[in-house]
Amino acid sequence: MFIMKTTINVSFCAIHCIQRTPHSDLIEAGASTFASAGKKPLSLLAISLCFSIIGAGVALGEGAFYGDPPSDTHPWAIHDLNRPQPPRVEPGTPSTQELSGKPPSDAIILFDGTPKSIAKWESVKEPRQPAPWKVENGVLQVVPGSGDIGTLEAFGDCQFHIEWSAPTGVNGSSQARSNSGVFFAGGVEVQILDNYDNPTSPDGFAGSVYGVNPPHANPLHPPGQWQVYDIIFRRPVFKDGKMLDGGRLTVTVNGVVVQDSTPLEGGGGHKSRSKDRPFPETGPLKLQDHGNPIRFRNIWYRTLPKRAVEGGDIGAMDPAAATSKKLEIANNIRLDAETKQGDERLLRLMESLCYATDAATIQTIETDLAKWTKAAKDTPPNEMEAKKESIMKMFRAVRYLTKFGFYPDAGDCKPVLMQIVLSNGWDPR
Repeated sequence: MFIMKTTINVSFCAIHCIQRTPHSDLIEAGASTFASAGKKPLSLLAISLCFSIIGAGVALGEGAFYGDPPSDTHPWAIHDLNRPQPPRVEPGTPSTQELSGKPPSDAIILFDGTPKSIAKWESVKEPRQPAPWKVENGVLQVVPGSGDIGTLEAFGDCQFHIEWSAPTGVNGSSQARSNSGVFFAGGVEVQILDNYDNPTSPDGFAGSVYGVNPPHANPLHPPGQWQVYDIIFRRPVFKDGKMLDGGRLTVTVNGVVVQDSTPLEGGGGHKSRSKDRPFPETGPLKLQDHGNPIRFRNIWYRTLPKRAVEGGDIGAMDPAAATSKKLEIANNIRLDAETKQGDERLLRLMESLCYATDAATIQTIETDLAKWTKAAKDTPPNEMEAKKESIMKMFRAVRYLTKFGFYPDAGDCKPVLMQIVLSNGWDPR
């Protein structure tokens, strides 16, 4: 009984403070309170129950006039519900040594074990011909001496997945043992090599960015077993001859991170040190024939969204791009406002000012807000409680807009609304 009672008490305290106090401070404050009172510390169950209620409180508080507003380089507010929701992707399943896993639902399949999927590949020799490698028992196998193969499809930044297996009969050493490679658009290679018990040049090791950076670790299975590579490829981005992003690779081998956002430094290569340079936006992916009968299965990729430096909205944006996006958001909110009535319409129009000002919108708000505030002030005392939610929403909106300077004139209504809040004993926080 003590645990449940304590949990409820602390939970109500936390919900009351949640918009003003970080979780870590609440935990520390709660622990100090109970220590000073000579009480036993909260159990993990109590803390878990407490913060599950806190989490619900945070979710209920999110929305307009809540987090830090849009900035010069970030077109959305913190916790902004106008920001697009992430698209649903059904996750895949991991592979086992016996069976290939299932790719995510939005993956583009490059090889799924069926003979027809080899039609997505071609020989890179001129003139281009159908891929000369073999498909047997659900795997794609290099035909030594037939040459490299590449995808018919061109793509750029991606999440890429491939599984490969070296022959069980160990043959050769160093770079001559089960050598192949994955080449992305622009020529950067992630090395494939049987390094289970095979020292070689570290920047040519399995999982290396070839000629650039060794892997952080060697997590390979023995030859004959399947090795799983997952790769995040980001190409270099140049504009007007200036490098905005040098590109990078993140690689996991059998679930172990071996490249952690490694800079491409021009993409590497054999013997010569490469320098930063532009890459094509898209291009085919290539698998290497290095004279060894490597086997492959379960090859797929997912396209990644554009970065801010190339016109996307990931991270801090160029101020001009952020301004353009804020104007777009503001216009969408104003269009949405026209589908609503009463308080909803007014609040949406006020919200649009957080992104971009508009003379006509301000004039509409000024007229409607003045009428709304007068009506709120004239509300009979016995009807005030029924209007509490509506008044508090408008009060928060006015306070937010004036605090961040989006609509200073709304400050004329602020004292009136504050007086209503305080005279009714409502918490202005």
